[in-house]
Amino acid sequence: MAIIIVVSAYIAAQMLSDITSLKIVLFLGLSMDAGTFIYPITFTLRDLVHKTVGRKGAVTVVIAAAVINLLMAFLFWIVAKLPGDPSVGDQSAFARVLTPVWRIVIASIIAEVVSELLDTEIYHIWVTKITTRFQWMRVLFSNSLSVPTDSLIFVWLAFGGVYSTAVVWSIFLSNIILKGATTLISLPMIYLVKERKTESL
Repeated sequence: MAIIIVVSAYIAAQMLSDITSLKIVLFLGLSMDAGTFIYPITFTLRDLVHKTVGRKGAVTVVIAAAVINLLMAFLFWIVAKLPGDPSVGDQSAFARVLTPVWRIVIASIIAEVVSELLDTEIYHIWVTKITTRFQWMRVLFSNSLSVPTDSLIFVWLAFGGVYSTAVVWSIFLSNIILKGATTLISLPMIYLVKERKTESL
């Protein structure tokens, strides 16, 4: 049951973050994509996936989430292009809101895959080479490297050359601040599921 919940939560959080990343908002005076409000939790959820299904299972879920997000964006694009039924009124809002910006979609998926796979390897090294104790430390350690990697790849692929350098770095900084805060808040989540007993973490 725990496996179903953590995998579903991980993929749902990935999808929601990709959808909301289409809007740039101001938060505490900093520019940021709105997906940053939910995306940071995916790193801790990935750790929960890793803890329950092991390293190979975590890699599979990360890749599956990326494929699902790409298919979701493609579906939104197709639906937005289809003519609406005039008998139900104006439906142009769908296209304005959900038509994917492919540069952002691709940047998001690349950043997700690279950073989440990096997170997987760091987590694996921690639990196999360092210690299985202090579970919160494995989350903190893996996130401290994967979060900046994700933010750096995403903001420059998505917004580099589109917005000014100052705005791009502002988005990067706000990403780091919010993702770092989310990591600290979510540390206790690692204790919600039992450790996988067999090796191949």
